[in-house]
Amino acid sequence: MGKRILLVDDEPLILKGLQYSLEQEGYETESAMDGEEALMKFENQSFDLILLDVMLPKLDGISVCQRIREHSEVPIIMLTAKGDDMDKILGLEYGADDYMTKPFNVLEVKARIRTILRRVSNVSVPQERRTLRVHDMEINLVKRTVTLAGKDVKLTAKEFDLLQMFVNNRGTVFSREQMLETVWKYDYAGDARTVDVHIRRLREKIERDTAKPEFIFTKWGVGYYFTDQD
Repeated sequence: MGKRILLVDDEPLILKGLQYSLEQEGYETESAMDGEEALMKFENQSFDLILLDVMLPKLDGISVCQRIREHSEVPIIMLTAKGDDMDKILGLEYGADDYMTKPFNVLEVKARIRTILRRVSNVSVPQERRTLRVHDMEINLVKRTVTLAGKDVKLTAKEFDLLQMFVNNRGTVFSREQMLETVWKYDYAGDARTVDVHIRRLREKIERDTAKPEFIFTKWGVGYYFTDQD
């Protein structure tokens, strides 16, 4: 059975085109044309990824994303109008993993979907590398779960990808461009805010005091790095 994707947009032609193209690739799709319908389908069905427009009737996409994040870490790609930078930032702030600007190329949509689904799928990890521990943080690479001092930490797909990159390269300073290439796997046209928003959200979840970090540090003028101290 193919991966299931929920498509949320109030433009019938966009929905029809995405459904046809994705189903040709072997995905199963469901569609919704407003925010309330999207939440209803999300609550009653299981999805592997959600493609979510920002501008929706009844309930906007940012609110839908926020509501979904209260219960699930399913990957979400936001669709925003060209030039609406605030929508992009808000989408990331409320837990979206990625965003695309309309009008978009359906080939790029499929590429981004493949990238995210590939990274969240359980991959073969050597036994000795399935669980990583740093201080009192435990990271399960197979289940993609994180605990801090024994308590679960809920991360989005991209936040987990960032954390895994950092932990696997402790002490290495990554520039924003390197992080975009490593984690997102494609060019964001130099939009460093995407990285900064995700880093801030990750810090808020794993640092007990963001003013005195234990894990993720800033190398001013260069980028970010993960502690090399046990």
